[in-house]
Amino acid sequence: MSHVILIRHGQANTAARDERNYDRLSDLGWQQARWLGAHLRGTGERFARSYTGTLTRHVETNKGIDPDCVAETVRDPRLNELEYFTMAQLFAEQHGQTVPEDREGFIDHLPQLFGAWKDGMLKGAPESFDNFENRVGEALHEISAGDGRAIVVTSGGLIGMAMRVTMRLDMAAFSHACLAIKNTSLHAWQPLSTGLALTQFNATPHLETPDRQFAQTHL
Repeated sequence: MSHVILIRHGQANTAARDERNYDRLSDLGWQQARWLGAHLRGTGERFARSYTGTLTRHVETNKGIDPDCVAETVRDPRLNELEYFTMAQLFAEQHGQTVPEDREGFIDHLPQLFGAWKDGMLKGAPESFDNFENRVGEALHEISAGDGRAIVVTSGGLIGMAMRVTMRLDMAAFSHACLAIKNTSLHAWQPLSTGLALTQFNATPHLETPDRQFAQTHL
C-alpha cells in the first residue's frame, strides 16, 4: 500500500448556483493551484502516480499544480464530486429548504441535506448516498494499493467521504469535515497493516504567509 495525498480543487465560480456554471476555476483558483505546485516542487515532493476526477475544476487545478510525477495523470470519474447544487434544488422543491447564499448558511443546510440524502428522502437524486460512499471507498483503496506515492485532485465532498470511510465518521462529523475543507488544501493518508490512517488534514502551507492568507477560501 502507498501514501495518498488528496487535494481539493482551487476556488471555482462562487457566483454559480448549478453544476455546469460552477465547474471552472476563478482567477484566484488558478493562482492557488500555481502556488501549491511551486510549494510542492520547492520541497522536493515527487509522485509516482497522479489522478483527478473528470470535472473541469479538477483538471484545471491539476494543470495549475503541474505536479512532478513520473506517470501520466489518470482521470477517474469515481473521484468526481457529489452533485450538491442539483440535490440542493431537489431539497428546496421537496422540503422547502432554500439554497444558502453564504458560508454561514451552509453550516445549517449541509447536514440537513446530507441527512435527507442518506435517508432516501431526495427523490430523483443523481446518485444514492450509498453509491457515493462505495465509489469513494473503492477508488481510495484501489489507489492506495498501487506502487509509490499518489497525488489526487478532487473535491471537498469526496475528501470528507474519504475521511468517513477511513475513520468511521458519523453524519455530523462528516458534514463538519466537508464544511471545513479549504480550496487547494492537502489531506494525506498513510497505509498501515490495519488500513489507511489520516495523517494530515486541511493543510495549506502555500497560503500561510501574510500576503497570501486572503487566499484561504472555502467557497
